[in-house]
Amino acid sequence: MSDQPGRPGMHRNWLSLAGMVLAGSSFFAFLLLMAFDLFSQRGHPYLGLLTYVISPAFLFLGVVLMALGQWLQRRHERRTQPGAAHLVLTIDLARPRDRKLLAGFAAGTVAFLFVTALGSYETYHYTESVQFCGKACHEPMEPQFVTYQHSSHARVACVECHVGSGAGAYVKTKVNGVRQLACMVLRNFDRPIHAPRERMRTAQETCEQCHWPQKFTGNVERTHHRFLADETNTAYTVRLLLNVGGGDPAHGPVGGIHWHMNLANKIEFITAGEHDASIPWVRLTSASGEVTEFRSPEFQPAATNSPPRTMSCLDCHNRPAHRFRSPNDAVDLALSTGRLDASMAWVKSNVVAALIQPYQTEAEALQKISGSLRAAYPSHPKADALVAETQQIYRGNFFPGMKADWRAYPEHLSHKDWAGCFRCHDGQHKTADGKRTLKASDCNACHVILAQGGGADLQKLNGTGHDFFHVDAPYSDFDCHKCHTGAFPK
Repeated sequence: MSDQPGRPGMHRNWLSLAGMVLAGSSFFAFLLLMAFDLFSQRGHPYLGLLTYVISPAFLFLGVVLMALGQWLQRRHERRTQPGAAHLVLTIDLARPRDRKLLAGFAAGTVAFLFVTALGSYETYHYTESVQFCGKACHEPMEPQFVTYQHSSHARVACVECHVGSGAGAYVKTKVNGVRQLACMVLRNFDRPIHAPRERMRTAQETCEQCHWPQKFTGNVERTHHRFLADETNTAYTVRLLLNVGGGDPAHGPVGGIHWHMNLANKIEFITAGEHDASIPWVRLTSASGEVTEFRSPEFQPAATNSPPRTMSCLDCHNRPAHRFRSPNDAVDLALSTGRLDASMAWVKSNVVAALIQPYQTEAEALQKISGSLRAAYPSHPKADALVAETQQIYRGNFFPGMKADWRAYPEHLSHKDWAGCFRCHDGQHKTADGKRTLKASDCNACHVILAQGGGADLQKLNGTGHDFFHVDAPYSDFDCHKCHTGAFPK
C-alpha cells in the first residue's frame, strides 16, 4: 500500500506515530485499570487518580501529538514540493526485508502491551499499599503515617478504613482523589490536616467490620506507670479496673462505659466546635422509648446550625490509628521501659521542657534538643542515649512543618489531658426542670482504682476501689484536664 502525495495522513511522520503509540498504550492501560477498579471489592481513590486522571492525560497527550504531527506535515508540504519529504509506509510482503520488519514491529507491540499490562497491575497493587498512602503525599501525610506505624491498627491497611464501597462511595472517592491531587499540586492543604466529618466513613462501615459491638466486655485491668517531674523522677503507678461493660442485654448486663454503644439506648448530641471541642446538647432515648434532653448553660438553639448526630465508637475512640502522644505520656513510657534512665536527676522535667519548645523545623528541633540536654548533662555517660531517645520521641510525635502534635489532635477516650468524657459528664448538662444532670456519680462509675503509688502501696489492693490520691491530697470529684495539659500542669 502507498500513500497519495496530496493527502498527508497522521501516520506519515514520526511525531504522529509516537502519538499513536502513546495514545494506544494509554487507552490500553486505562481499560485495564478501569477493570481492576470496577471489579475490585472496594473502591480506591488513588487507583481512581491513575485510571481517570493520569491515563486519560497521557491519552490526550498522544492525540495532541498526532494532531501536531499532522499539522506540521501539512505545513511542510505547503512550503515544499508535495511528496518530497514523506515518511513512506509501503509494505510488500513479497520482500523478505518487509516481512522481517513487520514481524519485529508485531513482536515489539506485543512486548510493549505486556509491559503496560504488568506495569498497570503492579501499580494497582502499589496504590493499595500503606507505603503509597503514607509516602506518595509525603509532607501532608507524614504525621499520620508515622503515628499509624506505632498504633494498635498498624497491621490494618489504610484503605480498609478510609475507602468505602458501593456506588456512592465509589463516586465520592474518585472526586476526593482528584481534589487531593489538586491540593498537592497547588500546596493548598490545611496545616494540620483535619478529616471533615462529612467525608469520614461511619463506625458501622469500619470498626464494626472487625469489632463485634454486641460483645460483653466486662472489666478490663490497666496499669499506668507515671513519673513526677521532680529531681528523683518519682515513680507513681496507678492500677485501674475499667468498667467497660456492654450495651446489649442479650449478651450481658447493660452498663459501664459501653453502655453508650446505642444497642439498648440511643444517644444523640450536637457539637459546638468543628472538631468536637464541646458538646452543649445531648438527647437520650432509652430502650423503653423515653426521651430525655440535657443542655449546658451556653447552649443556644437559635444559634446552632449543626444537626444532631448519633453517637458512635469514633466519638470516643477518635484516635484509633493516629495517636500523637503527649510529652508527658511519651516520656513516661520511655522511663517505664528503660529507654530513658530514671536515675538521671530531673530527667522527666528536662526532656519534657526540650520537647515542647516552639521549633519551626524538625532539623532545628533535633539540634536544639541536643544542645539543651547536653548543657543539662555535660559530662553524664548516658547523655548520648538521652539525646537520641528524646529526638526519637520528637520524630514520632511532633511534626512542625504540618503543625501537628498532641495539641492539634485531642483524644476523647479518657479525661486526663483533654475534656474527653467530661464534654458531657461535667455536671453542667441538665434537664429543663434541673432534676437530672450528666455528672458521673464518682470516679468508680467507670473505673476502680485497685492500687496506686509506689513500693508497698502497690500491694494494697482494694477491690471496691481507693479514693484517688493525687500525690499530696485525695480527690474524688474533679476534672483532670483543667490542670493537666499533656506537658506541665497549668
